[in-house]
Amino acid sequence: MGGKNCRCVLMVVLAVALLTSVAMGKPETLIRDEIPDKYKWDLSHIYPSWEAWTEDLAQLETLMDEYTALKGTLAQGPKHLLKAFKLGDELGMLLYKVYRYPGLTHSVNTKDNEVAAKLQQVQILWAKFNIATAWFDPELLSIPWETMETWLDETEELAPYRYNIENLYRQQEHVLDEEQEQLLSYFTRFNGTPSTVFQKLSTADIEYPKTALSDGDSLTMTPGQYYNTLNTNRNQADRAKAHRTFYGVYDANANTYAAIYDGVLQRDWALAQARKYASTLEAALDDDNVPIEVFQNLVSMVKAGTGPIRRYQQLRKEILGLEEYHLYDGSIPLVDFDKTYPYDDITHWIVDSVKPLGKEYHKKITSVFGKRWIDVYENEGKTTGAFSAGVYGVHPYMLMNYNETLEHVFTLAHETGHTMHTMLSQENQPFATSDYTIFVAEVASTLNEALLLDYMFQRTDDPKERIALLQQTIDNLVGTFYTQVMFADYEWQAHQLVEKGQPITADVLSELYTGLLKEYYGDNLTLEGDLYGSTWARISHFYYGPYYVYKYATCFASSAQLIGEITSGDTKTRQKALDRYLTLLKSGGNDYPMEQLKKAGVDLTEPANFQAVIDHLDDLVTRLEAELAKI
Repeated sequence: MGGKNCRCVLMVVLAVALLTSVAMGKPETLIRDEIPDKYKWDLSHIYPSWEAWTEDLAQLETLMDEYTALKGTLAQGPKHLLKAFKLGDELGMLLYKVYRYPGLTHSVNTKDNEVAAKLQQVQILWAKFNIATAWFDPELLSIPWETMETWLDETEELAPYRYNIENLYRQQEHVLDEEQEQLLSYFTRFNGTPSTVFQKLSTADIEYPKTALSDGDSLTMTPGQYYNTLNTNRNQADRAKAHRTFYGVYDANANTYAAIYDGVLQRDWALAQARKYASTLEAALDDDNVPIEVFQNLVSMVKAGTGPIRRYQQLRKEILGLEEYHLYDGSIPLVDFDKTYPYDDITHWIVDSVKPLGKEYHKKITSVFGKRWIDVYENEGKTTGAFSAGVYGVHPYMLMNYNETLEHVFTLAHETGHTMHTMLSQENQPFATSDYTIFVAEVASTLNEALLLDYMFQRTDDPKERIALLQQTIDNLVGTFYTQVMFADYEWQAHQLVEKGQPITADVLSELYTGLLKEYYGDNLTLEGDLYGSTWARISHFYYGPYYVYKYATCFASSAQLIGEITSGDTKTRQKALDRYLTLLKSGGNDYPMEQLKKAGVDLTEPANFQAVIDHLDDLVTRLEAELAKI
């Protein structure tokens, strides 16, 4: 960097200062205005004001009109095709900002109807655009492939669009003619209605009741309070009461949730049939060019490999001294370990933990913290859970509901992995291939969790903390691999009911979900009562894209193999594995995800990848048994 060395040193010093500032505990408030600004994201990085946003919204509409006017020009030659794609890039980059600004604002206050209306403005505009440009794919595909291939070979500027064009031709039999595509486009906005209804019912309109626990405290059983109770309260009766209070809200609205989910299932099946797919599963997997056998092998192998989970549950039941073992007993530490992890204390752990990923990665991750890219704590009306959302041309934003538990430490590492993946992808890919698929997305997040675990093991001699970390590792594996496969199995079976013309009711869905709990978790788990059958109602992933969750499991299997190669063997072998992995993160969406993983060294057509995770869980349970025996 030559003369910029002094400036770089200064930036590093400032970053370290931010990461090692005096720790502050979690705010004792759910009122957003009372939470210090340093823990809230700064959306002025996207727009300084709503006025600036309004100007770009108008510009977006102008660009859409220009794009729509290109109808009938694509076959006139490669220059005309290039013009369309470049204008599409300009539209896409602007849309990122115009959509994310109200979207992120709304996510921290879902009760703000004015912001919700602005978000709908963008959605309405985009729906209109989809209708007006339904001609594009059919018109593009009217150009013979031999001609298109020649254009691609002879026009260097079309190179960034080659993969997307080739992928469209691969799916040609599922692209309809212009009139039919336009007809389907009329439903663009409507197709998102079920997820919008779910979100409103589950965030803006939901009222979590208060409940008094054995210590006399009366808690409003929000998601944050609920999970904190499950993670820290050693009184089983309190955990049971918290569980019944929290899920009672969803159970009371089970019929409404069932109607929403029926809408999701009917939508997915209608779209699959319209595009000439034999099933919703085939339609969903074809987007990523993933063979159905990969999904089916995953489900069948995990169902056959539930022995380690049952061993773990039996061990927990014995150590905790419980006569009955329930799902709400699954998070409480096996030993007295109530340590909390203040946010300001652990951000630099996450930075230090990724040193095995090289200097470039380590240096870049420091920019994630201390610049108000992260909305840290829970507040009234805030979307539950956690996510990382890219804003092309700006930077990613991360949403947390951080509660200082060990679980949330790893959630922060998880979302930071996504953020780094987005940054590396957008910095190294043209806009056309900057978006990576969900199929590879969870590799970066789960690998970062694994690195943090290794780091925390190395920095503690406390036997109780080591046991807690082993428990965290096992729980993470179960939650990311086994539970997500069970969710995928549930989705698959629910969709098959609709495909066979079977009714969808709350009772049907609850029976299906309870049956899967028994199948995956066995006799060690007590399932009578306690509203377990209604758990499906609050699983947000079910209400968005179909067959999303199985990708957590395939990604976990991939990251488990990759981290083993990056952290073991001789220096040369490790460096080659690291180079392949960083290439994956920088490759965005420039190839089919299965092919991207193969280039990184993972072949998911081999069932051995899934069996390796099952065997690893068995080893972890054995290791936990040995650690517990020591104390």
